[in-house]
Amino acid sequence: MATSERILRYLGSTRNIAGSCLALLGLAGHFLGLTGAFWPVVVIALYGVGALLAPPERVRLTISHAEVETRALRADLDGLLRRIDGRFPPDVHAAVHGLAEVIGDVLARADQLTASPDQLHVVSQTIRRYLPASLEAYANLPRRYALTRRAGRERSAHDELLAQLALLDAQMGQVAEAIHRGDEQALRDQGRFLRDRFGGSGLDLT
Repeated sequence: MATSERILRYLGSTRNIAGSCLALLGLAGHFLGLTGAFWPVVVIALYGVGALLAPPERVRLTISHAEVETRALRADLDGLLRRIDGRFPPDVHAAVHGLAEVIGDVLARADQLTASPDQLHVVSQTIRRYLPASLEAYANLPRRYALTRRAGRERSAHDELLAQLALLDAQMGQVAEAIHRGDEQALRDQGRFLRDRFGGSGLDLT
């Protein structure tokens, strides 16, 4: 593990957070005139106490089915993005990477996504079938042919590809919206629970 990764992991650890909280109390005591001239020692000592007494980080070695599924999809998407580098016009690259960003946001919510088989199927097919098929069909056309609008056709192959990418982006946007609605519903359910248990809430979304 790289040193920078170790540092970042420690900064977000329970030990660092607990130590920092106690150190802040020591610093507050200095400003209130409670620690005298030895306040730096007090702050450091309090940090050490907090870091030592904090509960250890939970070890998590198991990987959920949701993570396995979405991790494989993420790898397939990343592989596709690498394969198309330099093969398409800039506007196609921009459209594909914009679509990939939406898909990445969806994949980041592994549990919510895999809880809906229909949505998972759409995402999986988009990564492994729909998007590669559209890009492959375009890539196999001569560049000049792809950019030329033929007689009797409303749009060129280039325009057709952009239209297909827009359709896929819209579909992924619907999946993302459904997942966000689920997140919001979970927040509403939590709000109802808290109001029933403790009274009013400043996060009332009704």
